[in-house]
Amino acid sequence: MPTRLELIHGNIMDAEVDAIVNPTDLVLSGGGGLDFAIRQAAGSDVDHACEEILENRGGCQTGEAVITTAGNLSAKHIIHTVGPIWTGGRIGEPKLLESCHRECLQLAMKYEVQSIAFPAISTGNFGYPFEKAAPIALKTVKEFVEYALQHGTPVPDLIQFFLFQEETYVCYVKALSYLGFRLSCFLGKDT
Repeated sequence: MPTRLELIHGNIMDAEVDAIVNPTDLVLSGGGGLDFAIRQAAGSDVDHACEEILENRGGCQTGEAVITTAGNLSAKHIIHTVGPIWTGGRIGEPKLLESCHRECLQLAMKYEVQSIAFPAISTGNFGYPFEKAAPIALKTVKEFVEYALQHGTPVPDLIQFFLFQEETYVCYVKALSYLGFRLSCFLGKDT
C-alpha cells in the first residue's frame, strides 16, 4: 500500500500522528528551539527517558535517532534525532541529514509506527539553509519508502512534514514539486 506524504504549514505540536520527530542535540538536552518546546509539552516522563538514554548510550550522535515515549503529547512516541550543524557543507552535512531521516524511519518501522511527523531538521538553531535541506529531506524519505515497499517491508501509512515558517514551507513545496509531486501525494504507488 502506498504511503501518503503531506506538507503542512503549521506547528508540529498540532500533528495527530503516532510519532513526532524532535530535532535535538548530542546530549538530548531539550535546551532550545523546537526541542525545548516539545520537551516542555511532553513532560517529565520524556526527560527521564532521555536521561536514561544519555546514561546507557552516552547520548545520540549526529545523524542518529533514538525513540522514547511521548509523555503528555497525543503521539505515542517521540523520535529524537541530532541533525548536523551547517558549516557550509564541508563536513558531510548532507549525508548526516539524510541519515537523520533514514534512522527516524527505521525506528518508526521497528516500533510499527503508522504515522510520523517531521520538522525541518537542522534548519533552526543549527543553521542548515532551508533551500538545501528541503530536497535532501524529501528525496531521502521518498527513496526510503519506495525501497521498503519494493521489498515488501511495511512503512508508515502517513508521513507529514510540519513546516512552521512560511519560508521553510515554500522551500519544501518547491523541492517536492521538483521531485514531481504535489503537497499531498502518494509514494510507492507504482510498486
